Amino acid sequence: MALAFKRILLKLSGEALAGDKGFGIDSIRIAEIAAELKEVRDLGVEIAIVVGGGNFFRGVAEQAKEMNRVSADQMGMLATVINALALQDALEKAGAYTRVQSAIEMNEICEPFIGRRALRHLEKGRIVIFAAGTGNPYFSTDSAAALRANEIKADVIMKATKVEGIYDADPVRVKDAKMFDHISYMDVVKKGLKVMDLTAITMAQENNIPIVIFNLNKRGNIKRVVTGEKVGSLINA
Repeated sequence: MALAFKRILLKLSGEALAGDKGFGIDSIRIAEIAAELKEVRDLGVEIAIVVGGGNFFRGVAEQAKEMNRVSADQMGMLATVINALALQDALEKAGAYTRVQSAIEMNEICEPFIGRRALRHLEKGRIVIFAAGTGNPYFSTDSAAALRANEIKADVIMKATKVEGIYDADPVRVKDAKMFDHISYMDVVKKGLKVMDLTAITMAQENNIPIVIFNLNKRGNIKRVVTGEKVGSLINA
């Protein structure tokens, strides 16, 4: 099967792992995601994943409002490590070899992030999960996704969401919101579209990495994107 993208960076939110529960980890949903990723890996696609932590704790969320921002962000980073380990477990149960690399060293649990080592893992067919964001406060996991995509020379950043793509308004609240099949990096910024943060968009633009925003809840969408089907919204130059 012809592949449009050989090496992908998938950005998964913590909420995606929570399923309908909204908090914590839904074992059925994470097993479904793992099975789909294994299927895509078997096509010969090299997969790296940046996972969020919003299903446990988000540094900019309401519950963190009274906290020191640095401490809150550090707690969010630790939440992403929990999710990375859960995803690793699900992937290995599905038969995929994986490695977790953390931006914060915790050697008893996972590897530290080393770019060259991550590349070797990908070349050997392992799925690499990047945890703890960039390892720095004030940076989102979207920014971490753009950073890691550059470091591993990914062909595309794929951001998994709950909606079909990028809209000019919130499609949940606005009935006739218009979806963009294709939009430039600059137009995302000019229109103030909240699809990824500004740092992530700018980093992708500077290094000319396309971004595909797609609905994770439709089974098979990851495979459709990597094989070149028109799914979701494409951001590029």
